Amino acid sequence: MKLSNSRLDAGPPRPWTFAEAQAAVPYLSSVARSLREHYLARLAKGRQVRKMTERRGRPDRQALMEEQEARRDLRKAERDYQDALAELSELGVQPLRPVQGLALVPFVRDGQPAWYVFDLFDSQPIGWWRYQSDPEETRRPLTAP
Repeated sequence: MKLSNSRLDAGPPRPWTFAEAQAAVPYLSSVARSLREHYLARLAKGRQVRKMTERRGRPDRQALMEEQEARRDLRKAERDYQDALAELSELGVQPLRPVQGLALVPFVRDGQPAWYVFDLFDSQPIGWWRYQSDPEETRRPLTAP
């Protein structure tokens, strides 16, 4: 699968075949795991910074240095998260719920836009699908493509 340098001018994502999706499972697993870890790091660092800024009293030099380091860590976690999002976006894959390791891989079924549901924690990571028009929680079992 050829990746473009920019998704801005690429239009709608190119539909994947089932074989392409299956072949990409190791790579998608790696990126989904990275996205999840960076998302959780972002949340943790954000809480840490909030906690530091909500402290009572005037901070001493050590507290100011710790807060500065926590803010730097938060910015790094945000950059890492955005990089992982960009990696998925270049493939046309949409994250659904990063913490649960869910993402959507575009394909066409019966002439309609659809998504393979990628689940990082399922023994068969691509075992479900849904039409684009289906509610987010819809999962249809994948039968022979």
